[in-house]
Amino acid sequence: MSVKLQQVTNLINKLAPNNLAYEWDNIGLQIGDYNQEVDKVLVTLDVNQQVLEEAIEKDVDLIVAHHPVIFKGISNLRFNTPLGKLIQKAIKNNLSIYVAHTNYDIAEGGLNDILAKKLQLTNTDILQVTNSEKLKKIVVFVPVNAINKVKEAMGKAGAGWIGNYSNCFFEQEGVGSFKSLAGTNPYLGTKGEINQVEEYRLETIVPSKILHKVINKMIKAHPYEEVAYDIYPLDNQGQKSGIGRIGYLKEAIVLEEYIKLVKEKLELENLKLVGNVHSQIHKVAICSGSGADFIKTASFKGADLLVTGDIKYHDAQLAEEKGIALIDAGHYGTEKIMKDAMVEYLLEKIKKNNLKVGVLRSEINTNPFQII
Repeated sequence: MSVKLQQVTNLINKLAPNNLAYEWDNIGLQIGDYNQEVDKVLVTLDVNQQVLEEAIEKDVDLIVAHHPVIFKGISNLRFNTPLGKLIQKAIKNNLSIYVAHTNYDIAEGGLNDILAKKLQLTNTDILQVTNSEKLKKIVVFVPVNAINKVKEAMGKAGAGWIGNYSNCFFEQEGVGSFKSLAGTNPYLGTKGEINQVEEYRLETIVPSKILHKVINKMIKAHPYEEVAYDIYPLDNQGQKSGIGRIGYLKEAIVLEEYIKLVKEKLELENLKLVGNVHSQIHKVAICSGSGADFIKTASFKGADLLVTGDIKYHDAQLAEEKGIALIDAGHYGTEKIMKDAMVEYLLEKIKKNNLKVGVLRSEINTNPFQII
């Protein structure tokens, strides 16, 4: 039994929300229909003609890719161009293509966290913060006998998180007054009279993205016909997200030995190095794909080594100037691990949600480089 395409992409969006992506990026459903029935999903780093042939041969309905097929705006669609041929073949074979790119790089539990774990980093932090969650404060006035019910409803909806603490609320006892008019059915007090009742001022913090959800749950749990509440904007910064990770090895190690570990964990025969192979490294920064832009950041944060890909000549010179070692494990080399990781994630969530859809890992090596 198949599922709707959107049911699959909703699982991906929970891991890597679209709002995390860089503004210049092009993510999400690039070819297809959210209402399409899906029996099989193929996970790949890139989409090229070989991957399309693989998908067709394996009778796949949806391709989940890391790199966008359509990156910049296109003004025409000609079937004699490489991109046009690819899109034409996908459409002819009813193949949908969904992309999770920089949102997956940035996401907690996404590609950079997977890479950091694979390279045995501990106590990791974000290398470059790209976004801080916006917060709101909700203040609601609740009768004494309903305070626990309202708190529970708001907490379950995601309110009251401060760092690793949940269900954070403040309560202050007071007196509320009101007069219920014609057509009302007050929970407390006498209709037509000014009433004074014991109430609690209940306040908590809520991420902006779930504000409406929390308000709806709060109102549903509240016993009053008309719920009195206020929303306050906050300058506090919520949960941070960003690109790359920086952390520590369990103990300091000679760079030459760590190079062997990187090759083993990423299944690489070769890589490029900037630095002294006999130097000791302990604090390591990583960035999947292209991370040369973060050489200065990694150095400033005290990293002994940056592991990334796509290092150019002048990037290497900059690293030497900053006194930080570089391992260029390649764009493909640092990102190919997304296939196994995304397949594992989807299979876990599909089983948990009792969905009937198969997930396959692409066997195509899309790395355009050869070492000769």
